[in-house]
Amino acid sequence: MLRAYGPGCDGSLVEAKGENKIPDTATWIDLEEPTKEEEALVERCIHLNVPTQSELAEIEPSSRLFERNGALYMTVSVLYGVQEGQPATSPIAFVLSDDRLVTVRYATPKPVRAFAEHARRDPELVRDAPTVLVRMLDAIIDRLADELESVSGDIEQISSHIFHKQMDERRIPAARLTALLTRIGRTQALLAKIRYTSVSTMRALSFLSGSHRAHNESAADLRNHLTSLATDTTSLGEHASFLSDNLQFLLDASLGLISIEQNAAMKLFSWAAVVFLPPTLIAGIFGMNFHYMPELDWHWGYPASLALMLASAVGPYLYFKKRGWI
Repeated sequence: MLRAYGPGCDGSLVEAKGENKIPDTATWIDLEEPTKEEEALVERCIHLNVPTQSELAEIEPSSRLFERNGALYMTVSVLYGVQEGQPATSPIAFVLSDDRLVTVRYATPKPVRAFAEHARRDPELVRDAPTVLVRMLDAIIDRLADELESVSGDIEQISSHIFHKQMDERRIPAARLTALLTRIGRTQALLAKIRYTSVSTMRALSFLSGSHRAHNESAADLRNHLTSLATDTTSLGEHASFLSDNLQFLLDASLGLISIEQNAAMKLFSWAAVVFLPPTLIAGIFGMNFHYMPELDWHWGYPASLALMLASAVGPYLYFKKRGWI
């Protein structure tokens, strides 16, 4: 799909048929899963090459951030799919020429969708190409901040569950344990994708800040905005690192509780075996079928053996109890 935004352009679809042209007043051209015809139309109108899907998949910095024919090419990996429970990142290409910004994407992240809706209501957001780019990067960073806040809340809930004040509440059945570890793993995966988007955005901001376009005398506002965005992105990266370390601590703590539960179970089996071993030995001796056993002819042999077995079981139990082992 091909949409155009700018003065006199409300984001309506542009058909790539015949001799159709993109409006001259369009400052933002958005290509979502473009066809070959739509790519050809954009290239014909802006006289620049449009990155293909295979080119977006390149991860080398030299393939993601470069300048060609006076236009800046930037590829940023953006987080999406969080609300659907399947967080992932998708590369979005930004091609910034003198008067137009072209975006090429094969996913629709929430900040891009929200920015497009705001652009329809407020044309001032798309008055020129640099403003569109900076505002869109701002929306992406704001979304990262929201997701980090949500992750922080999830970590607080996990922490309160693991370190509950009541000991009985910390005993974790197998089903709840599986759910807990799964939740920690999914939170860590989301946090990793947030950090990846943050790093990718920071690289694009650094590249844009160092370009000649940002050093023009008339680009003072652009430089200030880029500096502010770079500061925010750095803070988000540091906060994400802090949350990642905290989540790793919670994972270690949960595994420690699992070890404690396992040791407690093995301890139970150990002292139970010691308690019941002497009675078993006594019962085994008196259960032998030898003919010459004096106790077999003793009138009180059976009750005496039961009493001896009971005493041999109670004795170790009381001893362990006194030493605080059980």
